[in-house]
Amino acid sequence: MNLYDAHGVAERGVFDDLTGFATRLCEARFALVTLIEGDRQHFLGRTGTTLEGTATDDSFCRHAIAAGEAIEVPDTLADPRFADNPLVTGDLHIRFYAGSPLRTDDGDILGTLCVLHDEPHPGLTPLQREGLAVLARAAMDRLADRRQARERGEAVSRTERRLAESELRFRTLADAMPQMVWSTLPDGFHDYYNARWYEFTGVPEGSTDGEGWNGMFHPDDQPIAWSRWRHSLETGEPYQIEYRLRHRDGGWRWVLGRAVALRDDADRIVRWFGTCTDIHEQKLAMEEREIISQELSHRIKNIFAVIAGLIQFAARARPEFAPIATDLRQRVMALGRAHDFVRPHSAQSRPSAQQDSMKGLLGELFKPYAGPAAPRVTVEGEDVMIDDRSATPLALLFHELATNASKYGALSVEGGHVTVAISREGEDVLLRWQETGGPRVTAAPDGPGGFGSQLIELSAVRQMGGTVTRDWREDGLVATIRIPLGSIRR
Repeated sequence: MNLYDAHGVAERGVFDDLTGFATRLCEARFALVTLIEGDRQHFLGRTGTTLEGTATDDSFCRHAIAAGEAIEVPDTLADPRFADNPLVTGDLHIRFYAGSPLRTDDGDILGTLCVLHDEPHPGLTPLQREGLAVLARAAMDRLADRRQARERGEAVSRTERRLAESELRFRTLADAMPQMVWSTLPDGFHDYYNARWYEFTGVPEGSTDGEGWNGMFHPDDQPIAWSRWRHSLETGEPYQIEYRLRHRDGGWRWVLGRAVALRDDADRIVRWFGTCTDIHEQKLAMEEREIISQELSHRIKNIFAVIAGLIQFAARARPEFAPIATDLRQRVMALGRAHDFVRPHSAQSRPSAQQDSMKGLLGELFKPYAGPAAPRVTVEGEDVMIDDRSATPLALLFHELATNASKYGALSVEGGHVTVAISREGEDVLLRWQETGGPRVTAAPDGPGGFGSQLIELSAVRQMGGTVTRDWREDGLVATIRIPLGSIRR
């Protein structure tokens, strides 16, 4: 688009006002606002003529542009530059010309504001020359304003085109994804869903905009879904939840909903983008596996109980083995409690403590030693995560320590107490067993120790790759067990 096109008919009235005033100011027959582009001189404003332009070669204004300043021609017939010009010899019979250049801020001259007469004229007065220059600057300012507006318009148009192209690419990509894709305004108002959403839900397009989204959740899932969504809107944290979404067949299917915030350079949220992924089949398969796993674990738990019962039954027939049978039965029961703590559970049977918590496991193991008013064994320090593999040796280890304490140490007397302290040291876990308030210790036991001591060594050293040190202090045993962290949790 050239400058004349940009400032054509729509601007004619503005420039005509300037030329009309110029004719009155300078007592001239004609006045023009000219713009030279290539081989054409365009008349952006005109008074006294209906011409819209001339060839550049016939232009008076090109001489003003070449001179770089205002010029006056009192008699064109007496000036060899203009004597043969068609504007002089033709119907207009131009005999006088005075033009003031339209100069840009960069110093370029685009055209002139000029006055013309069909009679010779001695020249403009100082006031007329000054007025013509003022009108020329006003015309140039108007040209500059319109050019900037046009450039801004073109920039906006380019931006709009880029945005439209970007949106088209996004919609094409979103519609090609297997997930349902949606987006919201910063306040959470849903305003976009891809084709997969409407295909999955079967609802009319636009029917789930805004809060209509909530009606697609299973009624039991709506409170928690809305609670988490409001939390994300308030904090900007990512949104993630599993819920049941109404399917086009009228049933409910499990989906995984996720959303993240898009932020601007000032870290303000400008939009939320989210997806819903159909996980119904995986969810059902996981539930089936969980049921099977719970059933197997429950049967294993029952096996521990059966074995403990068989030991007790056998001891009745051989009273002389009763003490050994009791110890063995207690060890089996300790293993059963450890297994029951880490095994898969239903929501109803799951223990109150976190199942990968060492403190939780030790709490279960020490329940038989609880006192009537206060606990006899206290677990303190940093909690450490465990897994099902380490639960068994840990159960044997601490069962033996507690059994020995109940027979010979702090737990064998009223008021005795045991503290288990858990700490981390590099890549190791330190477990410190300290007895206080028990029988006075006069000397450390001689020899390698009995079967219980061997079980402690077997559990801590051979199975878990750790070490056990015992300090027989006067007020009770202090045992320090060091176990590599990798042996406690895979």
